[in-house]
Amino acid sequence: MYNIIMYLTQFCIAVGSCFSKKLRKMWRGERVAIKVIREKIDPNAKYVWFHAASLGEFEQGRPLIERVRKEYPEYKILLTFFSPSGYEVCKNYAVADIVTYLPIDTIINARAFLRAIRPVMAFFIKYEFWYNYLHILQHRGIPTYSVSSIFRPEQVFFKWYGGGYSRVLHCFTHLFVQNEESKQLLNSIGVKNSTVVGDTRFDRVLNIKEYCKQLPIIESFIHLSEDNKPKVFVAGSSWQPDESVFLKYFNTRSDWKLIIAPHVINENHIKSIKSLLQNKKVVCYTQTTEDAVYNADVLIIDCFGLLSSVYRYGDITYVGGGFGVGIHNVLEAAVWGKPVIFGPNNKHFIEAQGLKRSGGGFEISDISTFSTLMERLEKDTNFRLKSGASGEEYVASLAGASDKVLSKVKL
Repeated sequence: MYNIIMYLTQFCIAVGSCFSKKLRKMWRGERVAIKVIREKIDPNAKYVWFHAASLGEFEQGRPLIERVRKEYPEYKILLTFFSPSGYEVCKNYAVADIVTYLPIDTIINARAFLRAIRPVMAFFIKYEFWYNYLHILQHRGIPTYSVSSIFRPEQVFFKWYGGGYSRVLHCFTHLFVQNEESKQLLNSIGVKNSTVVGDTRFDRVLNIKEYCKQLPIIESFIHLSEDNKPKVFVAGSSWQPDESVFLKYFNTRSDWKLIIAPHVINENHIKSIKSLLQNKKVVCYTQTTEDAVYNADVLIIDCFGLLSSVYRYGDITYVGGGFGVGIHNVLEAAVWGKPVIFGPNNKHFIEAQGLKRSGGGFEISDISTFSTLMERLEKDTNFRLKSGASGEEYVASLAGASDKVLSKVKL
């Protein structure tokens, strides 16, 4: 049944590629992946393979990738993605020797792919459980690890009908999970080789903070060098439902500057943001200068790669996605010691739950709850600063997952 689903998925991607630019990139990338490996591979090298579905999973795996590169330079690194949103951003990632798509998990693809690369070790990040790839890796005796994985009772592995698919979890040499609940769920189906190490994203955001970018355009926009600089609200990875909430509030305020880094960057989304703003001077990051941005009210970050450094410039931060499929990376904001606000769909995000418990994160459900929270954060400076400090302490307290993983992995 699984293989039938994979072939159907492959067929749907092929058909969908005729109508979707994203699927077209995925289809073309997967078709040439094995050819790319054969052209770029060093036949005398030993490769460690890291697989991430998309950009978020890559950020979780990145601390490990960079540690392996630094501490074990005798190995080369293969990095694969399933989604174009990961591959397109990271295709020139200098730490990896080869970056490519991962072909759909059919038996033919898995055999051809692994025959081409012949890795000495493999790491699958978070939710990646590819049945054929993992079984072939196990059959060949290649150490394979699941990193920053998290399990919940509603997943197919723990249902009465999921017994066949759950065998894929036995293919891992070891599973490095985020919390104790995941470990107990694995134990309940006979998977005993797991260790609770936490989430490698905590290591990643601390590393980003240490090597953050200076952004002169933003520093001019917020009047950083002035004693009476305006208050700054930074919204990252926002979607239209997020923007329709917080922009209503700021439309009536002239004493704040807004920095908005939307999750989807295209002309239509930027037009949508501008349409929600009233009597505001709006500029886009790639289309302005340090002088021109000074008197603007709203700065839209219309490029990728800056958000993790942008959060540092805010007094209050907002992370989008909570009015849709789920919030994005709240840790990137919290690490800077700023209060973090997000929408209601955050229950399955343990870092958001941790931030709420620590006092550094706040859930809002509509314009009313957002306005009430913002007014308190504005008026009570001690509350705002204490909230930010609590979030920063929470992030620092959970660092070290990468060390725990590498202490058990023998390269």
